[in-house]
Amino acid sequence: MSDLPDPTADLTARPWFFCGIGGSGMQPLAQILKARGADVAGSDRSLDQGRTPEKFAALERQGFALFPQDGSGITDPAQVLVASAAVEDSVPDVGRAKELGIPRLTRADLNAALFNAADNGIAVAGTSGKSTVTGMLGWILHETGRNPTIMNGAVMKNFVSEDRPFASAVVGGPELYVSEVDESDGSIAQYDPAVGILLNVSLDHKSMDELRDLFGAFLERSKVGVVNADDTEAFRLVAHANDPITFGVENGCAALQIEKGSIADGPVRQAAMVHDLRDDTKHALTLHLPGRHNLSNAMAAIAGASAAGVPVADAVAAIGSFTGLARRFDIVGTSPSGVSVIDDFGHNPDKCAATLRTLKAHDGRVLAFFQPHGYGPLRQMGRELAETFARELGPMDVTVLCDPVYFGGTVDRSAGSEQIVDMIAEAGGKAIHINTRDGCGDFLVENARPGDRIVIMGARDDTLSQFARDVLARLG
Repeated sequence: MSDLPDPTADLTARPWFFCGIGGSGMQPLAQILKARGADVAGSDRSLDQGRTPEKFAALERQGFALFPQDGSGITDPAQVLVASAAVEDSVPDVGRAKELGIPRLTRADLNAALFNAADNGIAVAGTSGKSTVTGMLGWILHETGRNPTIMNGAVMKNFVSEDRPFASAVVGGPELYVSEVDESDGSIAQYDPAVGILLNVSLDHKSMDELRDLFGAFLERSKVGVVNADDTEAFRLVAHANDPITFGVENGCAALQIEKGSIADGPVRQAAMVHDLRDDTKHALTLHLPGRHNLSNAMAAIAGASAAGVPVADAVAAIGSFTGLARRFDIVGTSPSGVSVIDDFGHNPDKCAATLRTLKAHDGRVLAFFQPHGYGPLRQMGRELAETFARELGPMDVTVLCDPVYFGGTVDRSAGSEQIVDMIAEAGGKAIHINTRDGCGDFLVENARPGDRIVIMGARDDTLSQFARDVLARLG
């Protein structure tokens, strides 16, 4: 089941079945295929478990046929199965597909086929910020009339509508395809971009040596390389880039940079002056997102748009109306007692640090809830995560951890969140471990004080957003 259909062939000619159709990487691909005329169905363990029912109701309204994850949706030898590489052969959908001898593609296989078939593919790479930059860049291209197809791993608020409440994909023309690309499984090697954007290189799922090799080769394959001059590891790889365009907030060597002293940063928005050294022009930027990391993300999107032929002035103007992504420093609301709740995707050291720094740039205690996104990632980056929470938070702040995400399978669960709490304490921070998420919610509600900010952090679990809303509703 490993044979890929020809990427240049008509991908709408065969019926498709997505095992895990509600996943953040699967749903947008299913939507793109269906919008282009393919017959698309799917299953999802979350659907069987009654989790996030509103998401699956929206998919059914859009015409997707949904099945239990018991193999009953796999009926036609002409079907193509799309399943994550992590989905085990014991899953009934996979077993049934083997019986029928139908081909199986990973999410990355399919996305790369769609991407490489486009006349111009723009790929956003890096260990942090990919989804935000993809959303920003997609919005710039949309606003400037380029009609892009956008494949994202997060809901883009600008594109949300009553018909498309989970807008993690936008289907435009086949000529321009914008997508984040993933290094964690090595699938970044499958993409051949017209424009390749490298945001940063830091510890996540792979060793630093592996990441340097993957990202260096990515830049070599890109016809134009866009590189973050502020990130030391990324900037070292600029020698691998073809026709490089560099961007930065701090680095005065960057071709596109922020004018020194021009940043006006607030709790929910910021402004700055973009200086394009290539023609010595300056452009006033307003960004409706807080944090220095989001200013860097905006510069990446502007530089990427420039590489794709959009004038910098137009890109800067367009990004001023970008409203952000769901679960990326998403302010859920503020209680009558003055406690704010923020929903955030932070799950690796860099992402968590960026969110915590944004919070600590303004007054108020931080109660940081963190749900690790798996036992494997916790072993890979647990110490770095602990050091991040201890370093970025102050003596009055508290980190609250529940047990890691676990939806079944054979993963080793011998090392859990309690070890991270111990590491945070060893590094001088303050943290507690409460096994259940409900127990953590009780703690947060009982201990929050006026002026506090509660941030709900974690990945791979869409119910975290509902948890954030529930916490807010319980606050006085």
